[in-house]
Amino acid sequence: MSRQDKPLVIAHRGASALLPEHTLAAYARAIEDGADFIEPDLVLTRDGVLVARHEIELSRSTDVSTHAEFASRRTRKRIDGETISGWFCNDFSLAEFRSLRAREPLPHLRSSAHDGRYAVPTIDEIVELAQAESDRRGRLIGIIPEIKNSTWFHLHGMDPEQAIVAALNRHAYLRRAPFGIQSFEVGNLKVLRKATQSHANVFLVQLIGDDGQWPIDMQPAHDPASSYAAMITPTGLQDIAGYADVIATQLRRIVPIDESSGLPGKPNRLVADAHAVGLQVQAWTLRPENHFLPRGLRCSENPAQRCESGCMEEMRGLIDAGVDGLFTDDPALARRLVENHCR
Repeated sequence: MSRQDKPLVIAHRGASALLPEHTLAAYARAIEDGADFIEPDLVLTRDGVLVARHEIELSRSTDVSTHAEFASRRTRKRIDGETISGWFCNDFSLAEFRSLRAREPLPHLRSSAHDGRYAVPTIDEIVELAQAESDRRGRLIGIIPEIKNSTWFHLHGMDPEQAIVAALNRHAYLRRAPFGIQSFEVGNLKVLRKATQSHANVFLVQLIGDDGQWPIDMQPAHDPASSYAAMITPTGLQDIAGYADVIATQLRRIVPIDESSGLPGKPNRLVADAHAVGLQVQAWTLRPENHFLPRGLRCSENPAQRCESGCMEEMRGLIDAGVDGLFTDDPALARRLVENHCR
């Protein structure tokens, strides 16, 4: 993946600060607002269809709990080391998903006015939207999905990597538009490297979790050399460069917060070290509400208040640090800053 003059604006779950995440409406708004990429998180239905949800459990982001016909589906499952109660994607067919409607998963911070309006989209519908908007606007719109919980799905006899390669083969648009595939795991990216190596438009993104954590497929061994902290050392980055093109990490790994002032401090060496081995760096996630901002950039004590100035200041620091992409819930803000700051 070649570097570009300006950092990419990546619509995190669509324009999710404005509309319910992972809906065609949120992706369309993100494209309208100038996103270079839309980002669907992908899970599998019982019949093996990729649909866009951030979690395997559905009650946070859909109205499944209000459907009397699905009351008996409520259960408990062990997901990546955590026991969770609720309704789970692999217990529903695509036909049953069609009856669900999206809702705002952060109602204490964002409006619920659009709850119940939008369906859960499939990967095919997302690609068709991007292609239609690309044709209409005369610019390629990238898609950068994240494969969720790969190891868990494989334990249940399902193969999300095979499903995403099938989508790549099914849609000509995915073979000409920028198409990135993300994962917090490692083994599935290595599988995808082999499966997609003939497609020059496809790039792979190693997501980096928190210190003290391991990729789920590396976790049983708890080898310090395979932890996320080890992965962003110069040696670890060199290893990632053997199977991926990009690392994407929490933004404050790149520009830490000064605890005394509550303001972003000086960037560390992560971007420079990654660039030195040929990796691009993308930062997640920029959100406009005070709740998500460092205290020195907040506009008030109200956690739900939009603070555009603070969000844009945080973006500015990441751009100055040299990042190649910005994951944001509000692509319009990022597009405005990128165009004004990167001249």
